[in-house]
Amino acid sequence: MVAPFIELKDIRKSFGPADVLKGVDLKVYPGQVSALVGDNGAGKSTLIKGLAGVQAYDSGEVLVGGQAVHPTAASKLGIEVVYQDLALAENLDIVQNMFLGREETLQGTLSNGEMEKKASATLGSLSVRTMKSVRQKVSSLSGGQRQTVAIARAVLQEAKVVILDEPTAALGVAQTEQVLNLVRRLADNGVGVLIISHNLADVFKVADHINVLYLGTMVAQLETKETTNNEVIGYITGLKTDQPNLEGAVR
Repeated sequence: MVAPFIELKDIRKSFGPADVLKGVDLKVYPGQVSALVGDNGAGKSTLIKGLAGVQAYDSGEVLVGGQAVHPTAASKLGIEVVYQDLALAENLDIVQNMFLGREETLQGTLSNGEMEKKASATLGSLSVRTMKSVRQKVSSLSGGQRQTVAIARAVLQEAKVVILDEPTAALGVAQTEQVLNLVRRLADNGVGVLIISHNLADVFKVADHINVLYLGTMVAQLETKETTNNEVIGYITGLKTDQPNLEGAVR
């Protein structure tokens, strides 16, 4: 049995009279890719923002490595979030972006050589070979390359879990394939990955497990190899409502 690195139990969140999350459970396993899917308004963003410490849950339990924690400590516990807008500075180069806000210094001076070495090593560990130089300005990169930099930045911080919000949105076919390959390599390197996506084709290519939110309720937790596109769509749209019990199915 593989123990989950992140486990959410009975997570609830309301905004005024609107119940956005209604007792949601979720597990993210090391070395595996978990997908979180659902229609607009299902509660995906609220669930992730709470896990990242951006906005507090009303109630529920968050366990990291089996220990109950407060979500605001996420980055210190090895959880990194790559948001859809990537939060990259286009006027800076790859190295500067990967260390943005976490620059390394020596006697009050930026350790540019050391940061460049670590940035190159991180990209190399992910088998990224599409960059001409780590000193390229981000403004010169393609959409897929920018997504790669954002993911590599999370890996550089020794993340144990990387949460990716719509990582292939607005990417072409080749760039999407590049990013999905990178996601798979992350998992192969032992990192737990949680991918939020509307693109079920991408989900089925890369995910080991699929979690479906419907109007704030986790209506299905499926193993990808044991489900179909139509079944997942059924859960997303509310046409299918039975909730399979897959507790203990992850090995």
